Amino acid sequence: MLLVGNAGPAMFERFAAERDPARDTMNDWTRDVLSPLAEQLGARAVFPFDVPHPPFLRWAKATNAGFTSPLGLNIRTDFGLWHAFRAAFIFDDEFAIPAPAPGSSPCETCEAKPCLTACPVGAFSGTSYDVAVCASHLGSPQGAPCRDRTCLARLACPVTPGYRYAPGQMRFHMVAFMQARGVDPEQFY
Repeated sequence: MLLVGNAGPAMFERFAAERDPARDTMNDWTRDVLSPLAEQLGARAVFPFDVPHPPFLRWAKATNAGFTSPLGLNIRTDFGLWHAFRAAFIFDDEFAIPAPAPGSSPCETCEAKPCLTACPVGAFSGTSYDVAVCASHLGSPQGAPCRDRTCLARLACPVTPGYRYAPGQMRFHMVAFMQARGVDPEQFY
């Protein structure tokens, strides 16, 4: 298996330039771009948005491609929280791939853990994420800072802030999250 992902804003810039907004969600575009590549390589592509959801976080941990942060997101020393796995290419035959250097989670040495205190509604406990509380906050007038900037807990992470997503990308993902949780973003944007 080969995990395929992106870090920082470059992939979103390509998506924004190539997509047909009337048709292409990010999932559609990702499938359209990566499925032919998997086929060319003789692999089967699986995506994090497939149902049932493949265990991408478990796969990442198993390959030393990241660690679970206190927010529940995959974190890497080199990209912080600003990366995502977009697909996994599964091959029938095994082949040698250089293993990532073993390391430790950057969260282990982060004493202040500002990610856990930055959420205005305390949706993160360090071991769980209260999605309903988060979504309710986003749908309220008090949720404006999170809606306008993105998740304040994620922004508070001090690991590699240079890979942060651009504002348009952050808003795109926030709108998608709100829609998935039944919050109408049109009332705010």
